[in-house]
Amino acid sequence: MAADLQTPASSVSFLSPEKIPENNAFQYQGDLDKVKRQLGRQHLQMIAIAGCIGTGLFYGLGEILALCGPLGALLVYLHVSTVVYGTIMSIGEMAAYAPISGSVVHYTARWLDPAAGFALGWNYCYSTAISIPLEITALTAFVSFWDSNSSHAAIYIAATIVGLFVINLFGVRWFGNSEILFATLKIMLAITLIIGGLVIDLGGGPDHDRIGFRYWIDPGPMVSTLEPGALGRFIGLLVAIVPAAFSVSGFELIAIGAAESVQPRTNIIRAMKFVVFRLVFFYLCSVIIVGMLIPSNYPELSSQSPFVIAFERAGINVLPSIINAIIISSAYSTANTCVFTASRILYGLAVQKQAPKIFATCTKGGVPWVAVIIASLFSFLAFMTVSSSASTVFNWFVSLSTMCGLIGYVTPLSLCDRISITIHRWTVINTTYLRYYYGLKLHGIVPRGIYRSPLQPYAAMWAIFWSVFYMLISGISVFWNFNASSFIASYINLPVILCLFIGYKLWYKTKIQPLAELDFTSHIPTLEETGDEGLLLEKVPFLQKLGIV
Repeated sequence: MAADLQTPASSVSFLSPEKIPENNAFQYQGDLDKVKRQLGRQHLQMIAIAGCIGTGLFYGLGEILALCGPLGALLVYLHVSTVVYGTIMSIGEMAAYAPISGSVVHYTARWLDPAAGFALGWNYCYSTAISIPLEITALTAFVSFWDSNSSHAAIYIAATIVGLFVINLFGVRWFGNSEILFATLKIMLAITLIIGGLVIDLGGGPDHDRIGFRYWIDPGPMVSTLEPGALGRFIGLLVAIVPAAFSVSGFELIAIGAAESVQPRTNIIRAMKFVVFRLVFFYLCSVIIVGMLIPSNYPELSSQSPFVIAFERAGINVLPSIINAIIISSAYSTANTCVFTASRILYGLAVQKQAPKIFATCTKGGVPWVAVIIASLFSFLAFMTVSSSASTVFNWFVSLSTMCGLIGYVTPLSLCDRISITIHRWTVINTTYLRYYYGLKLHGIVPRGIYRSPLQPYAAMWAIFWSVFYMLISGISVFWNFNASSFIASYINLPVILCLFIGYKLWYKTKIQPLAELDFTSHIPTLEETGDEGLLLEKVPFLQKLGIV
């Protein structure tokens, strides 16, 4: 990539691939990387939407509202959005610099520690794979809105699994095109809900009841959780942070597809900026609208979509069915992205010798078919709903996935508050970014044409601090009604990650490399090789184009 970089003469020289220290167990096998670049700009931008807007928005907002009230929910999402923004900028810059297979796992193993990459990769792979049956189980639960016959669950599960296999085995463009469809439905639904909710709030519904900010007054803007008064309102904010962070997660999907993207440096950054717009518009507007339409003490708020409740309360009986249909497509889309993510992470691990070589096997079209099949096999676990209620199995899968992430506020009556998330990934991603940032600085490398956020490295530091804080408070509610199993489920991920990290480090005797010895050149394609040479052209300021200056 030297042709695309400005390197002062006084800077530390690059390490060639053969000079990488032997005590660094990271080995990227470029000859095994056979995926092809087939995802275009429209694919990445829609994947940004499809990966981040899902059941967390359409279904999980009610839980956040019940925990901390309308103002509390708005404050929580504003805060979480700043952490997500910092992480997006970190992963976006690294993906633009090195758009290769493995993405976040590769960067962690390369610039932080191979043991950290191994721990992150297998943890990431398992958590996304076990989420596939979780989403299929959620889908069958949503279908019961129309078909309450539990004997039909096997049919819906089988049809979903067949669809997942077909989309992911036929090529990455099939996946990208399917996500364009799902994202379009999600965008249309989100806009409809926001506008429709505003109309109802202003008295445009069948009952012509002008609601305004009535529920901000009674029962009030914030809710006390676990403790009365101001302390309870503060605890409510802490308890709501983890499920809120889960609902806005998923943006890593764009970087995971970097190795299969056309003009990745150009398109990935555009997609990342699009995610920021999505955070501000869709989530914050939805939080405000839901907070205006439904009181935070509504009894079914934690078990139904808040939008369905809002429109049913307004006397609109047709729209809830439409909402439920798109929520089903959202659950299917999430399962689809989980198959894609798990397979690409497994493929990336194989390419860098941290998983069996067979998982790196690709078709002539560039599909890592072995990894796709292994990831898709997890979907068959959803057939357990045939002999148990969908909600019970949903919670069971959530309990499994807590081994790879964080768990929210634990209560036997709730679904979404027990959904596992993977905030520890954000910590690792931003820590890796700091190594990348200061490594480039030490080497005197200024990437030409590649986006660099003016808020870095402080945005990454901000994200690291709060991600660690989120992990520490993930099981805070357990301490008010202590239960050993709930405590273990909330914090089991930390020792699991440490075991993977320490075990790999002891076995391979890896070391964190000094910044001066980091490799920023080997197997990284140039801008010309990825079709991004247009980024090297000097940009003319807008006012200069107009002839003003």
